[in-house]
Amino acid sequence: MHIFKEKIEYENPLLSIKVWLAERNSSFPINWHHHPECELMLIQQGKLEVEVGSELYTLQAGDVIVLGSSQLHRDRSFGERLEYIVLQFDLQTFFDQSTIPYLQYFNETKVPLSAMNYIFRDNEKARRGVADCIREIYEESLRKASGYELAVNLLIKRILLILIRSDTLGLLADQDRVERIRLKPVLDYVEDNISERITVEEACRLINMSYYYFVKFFKKTMGLSFTEYVNFRKIKRAEQLLLTRDLSISEVGDQTGMPNMAHFYKMFKRFNHCSPKEFQRKMLGWNRR
Repeated sequence: MHIFKEKIEYENPLLSIKVWLAERNSSFPINWHHHPECELMLIQQGKLEVEVGSELYTLQAGDVIVLGSSQLHRDRSFGERLEYIVLQFDLQTFFDQSTIPYLQYFNETKVPLSAMNYIFRDNEKARRGVADCIREIYEESLRKASGYELAVNLLIKRILLILIRSDTLGLLADQDRVERIRLKPVLDYVEDNISERITVEEACRLINMSYYYFVKFFKKTMGLSFTEYVNFRKIKRAEQLLLTRDLSISEVGDQTGMPNMAHFYKMFKRFNHCSPKEFQRKMLGWNRR
């Protein structure tokens, strides 16, 4: 079985999405592939079969499918005219300080995001709501009217909200609810001390857990290790400072609790695939276009 990792190129550096209208006029299979981004597809015309693991979905006009991060999938068309919108996005980037607790609903440590496709099968209102959001995101990305980045951001969050509120089986919203509540003091500690050194020992003390139990508990609940989560939140704050404050790169590192520039650059490149200066130049340059 040939498997390839698809690299997603974002058109707009302010938005971690790629959206386009795909068209086929003949039978055409696409081999097994995966990518870190989540994916939604909306069929506009024709018929498409999508295979995700052992599940096979047959989609026609008006149908929607969701695929999780790095889920193996392939598809094929049937010789008739096929037209569908593809939306791929980096889920993590659409969560900020106020919504970060909901990222846990989509960590896929227990349930792959494709399990949510039962919603589109059973709930016509939810399916139409997500389909409308996908169409609007595509149209916003085509027009690029002033503020379209805000519109796309809100529409992505609207899709996530529909999934959470339509999950009658409780696969997302109810899994590990007690565990998430128990971690709240730790998440608050991270947000309140982004500019300082954040330690796993203090996190353990806040919820009265041993080190060994805490690191396993955090990873199981959040889908990220505690260190990965802290670095993620620090880099998100660094991005904000780079775009809104007149600070040097070293000052940004200091204000996010990463005074070691080698470490700061390494973490920044891990999440953004570029240096802080390149990120700043790319983002601010796009804003002036």
